[in-house]
Amino acid sequence: MPICHAFIELKSVDSTNNYAMAKVHAGMAPEGTIFFAYEQWAGKGQRGKSWSSLPGENIIISAVLEPVFLSVTRQFPLSACVALACHDLYSRYVPSGQSSIKWPNDLYWRDRKAGGILIESICKGNDWLFAIVGIGININQVQFPDNIKNAISLKQIIGKTMKTDELAKELCGFIEKRYDELKEQKADQLLNRYNQLLYKRNQPVKLKKGNIIFETTVKEVTSQGQLLTFDAIERSFGFGEVEWIM
Repeated sequence: MPICHAFIELKSVDSTNNYAMAKVHAGMAPEGTIFFAYEQWAGKGQRGKSWSSLPGENIIISAVLEPVFLSVTRQFPLSACVALACHDLYSRYVPSGQSSIKWPNDLYWRDRKAGGILIESICKGNDWLFAIVGIGININQVQFPDNIKNAISLKQIIGKTMKTDELAKELCGFIEKRYDELKEQKADQLLNRYNQLLYKRNQPVKLKKGNIIFETTVKEVTSQGQLLTFDAIERSFGFGEVEWIM
């Protein structure tokens, strides 16, 4: 089924990913179902972090996908294709060349976070049955909690208030386009484009591993989702292995 064949609007929910997961387990959410929330009061981010969003002001969706054509050991291509879809949407509205993708899958405008992705999987053995793709993108919110230092919204960039539900449906079109490319065995092309848009590529950054903070230069991301950097030596990091020091 095409993505967004069902666009289900939720007034308030703890987490669109939780809601979508429950519907999938109940057999009530086939591939392409989109759950859009105006309010999410227990949103989830990467690495156990929360995702904060004021009611009605941002894109909060979860998309149900069935990436059965991918091995469960090759999950990064899906992450890359969704990150590209988010960038496709954002780059339509912000000045050219100012948005990027921060590894592994955050949407950035200059040095500020505009959105994030959380993919949760349902697997059976080595088969990848479902992926619940949660996406949050800051649209109209202009005030953020004090503990969130580098957030930015589309309204803060372009000075306009946008309709979040309409933008969410537009985003679904970009997800479908990138997802079709993935199904057409174009993972290498998607990865190349992802790396072209990689935040701080060929620039020095500070990363933290354990209690050690070090400076290294971002090189690229591999097909397995590892971040490659170089300084005195070449390094590679898996998801969750290092933390960015912004």
